[in-house]
Order: sequence, then C-alpha cells, then structure tokens
Amino acid sequence: MLEIIFLFSLAFVWIAFATAQDLKTREIANWLNFSLIVFALGFRFFYSLFSAGGFGFFYQGLFGLGVFFVLGNLLYYGKMFAGGDAKLLIALGAVLPVSESFYDNLEGFLFFLAIFLLVGAFYSIIVSFWFCFKNFDKFRKEFRQQFKINRKMFILSLLFSIALLILSYANFYLIFIAVIIFIFPYLYLYAKAVDETAMVKTLDSRKLREGDWLYKDVKVKGKTIKANWGGLTKEEISLLRKNHKKTKIREGVAFTPVFLVSFLVWFYLWSKGFEALGNSFW
Repeated sequence: MLEIIFLFSLAFVWIAFATAQDLKTREIANWLNFSLIVFALGFRFFYSLFSAGGFGFFYQGLFGLGVFFVLGNLLYYGKMFAGGDAKLLIALGAVLPVSESFYDNLEGFLFFLAIFLLVGAFYSIIVSFWFCFKNFDKFRKEFRQQFKINRKMFILSLLFSIALLILSYANFYLIFIAVIIFIFPYLYLYAKAVDETAMVKTLDSRKLREGDWLYKDVKVKGKTIKANWGGLTKEEISLLRKNHKKTKIREGVAFTPVFLVSFLVWFYLWSKGFEALGNSFW
C-alpha cells in the first residue's frame, strides 16, 4: 500500500508542476514528462528488487506505460491531443497500475479514462462558454458569417431531420437521431466561431516558440511553412523572425487541469476501495 501512495504522491507533484507550467506558458516541458516516467519506473524497479513478491510491480509499470504509449500516440496523431498532453498521459501509464493482475489494471485504466473524458467534457464546455462570453461581439459576427458559409449543411440537416421524424412512426427512437442531426450543425458552428474568435492570436515573431501552431500556411521567400499539427520547428521560426514582424498563431487550451482533477478523483475513489478497480486494491 505504501508503495502505491508514494507513486501517487510523486505523480501528483509532477502533474501540479505541469499544470502550473501549462497555464503560464501553454506548453509542458519534455523533461517534466520524461522524468516522471524515469522516477516511476525506477522506483518500481528498486522496490521490486528488494521485495519478496518479485518483479511483478515493475512489470505492471511497463505494461501501463505500453498501453498508454499506444493511447497517447493515437490521440496525438488523431489530432485530439497536443504533444505535451500526450506525453503526460503516457507518463501516467507508468504510475496507474496498482494491481498484480493485468486484467484488474486494464479495468483501472478504463475507469481512469472514463473519469478523464467526463471531466474533460465539462471543462471544455466551461472554457468555451467563458471564451464566448469574453468575446461575445466577435463571436456573434463570426457565427453569422459561418452560418452563411455553411448554409447548405443546415438545409441538409433540416431535411434529414424532417425525414427521420416522418419515419419515427415506425420506430420511436428515430426521433432522438433526428434531434441529434438537427442540433449538430449548430454545435459545429458554435465550436468553429469560438475557435476563430478566441483561439487565434497575432504574435510578435520574436516571441514564437518551437511547437507553436500557425493559423494558416505562410509563404517565406518562395517557401511555404505549413500550418501543421506538429507545430513550428526552430528553422521555421528563424525564417519567420527574419521575414515577418507579426505571425498569426492558433492557441490551444491548457488541458492539464483535467489531468489533475481526474487523477485526484481516481485516487480518491481508489482509496475508498472502489470495486470496479478490482479487489486487489486492498
């Protein structure tokens, strides 16, 4: 039990530092994520070395790291996570396994991800509402403009919804699908308008940092610097600084508070012996 408390305390300190750094600079240093992996696996190894139970504690850490390595890369290359967030998630994989059973640890991972998704959804809604309120005049204009651009999508959505409502006499559940199809374009435009009005920033090119996301492709002396998910490289930043005083970038939302809250909730429920995490917790 004490070894798990130590691991969780270690992870809490690291996540707290990552959260503070993310809120301040909108990035998480690689050394922070990698050092959490090193310390977590190092502790597991030396604990197992002097434990009568063998190296199961260490192997479970490697198992968790492998599972979250795959998950983190899927989220990153699926353009749902930035690099720092994906690496922090991978690092947590070395911390979360608390059982000697692979099956029980998989249940624990799924439970953590369920908490993470719920907290993340609530956090995203609150943040988007705040951005909308803070930039309401710009948001309203952008929403109207996006509505004009995507008018066909609304017409198709309305037609599909009406068709499903007509067919709902045969299956009542088609009503719910019709409502979802009707609402989806409005949700899309809401997210798009918030993104365009609150997440785009004109920055002095001297303040650009490696990994910053360009808002749009930029041409510099016949060369096109792509606005890709990987962000700006040092060479691209050097070109922009030499040829452009200002650069438009797309800012991300600091997502590490979701990690912190999700981890604390998971730890609290684990400490209460939540049954879904397996009987081996106690």
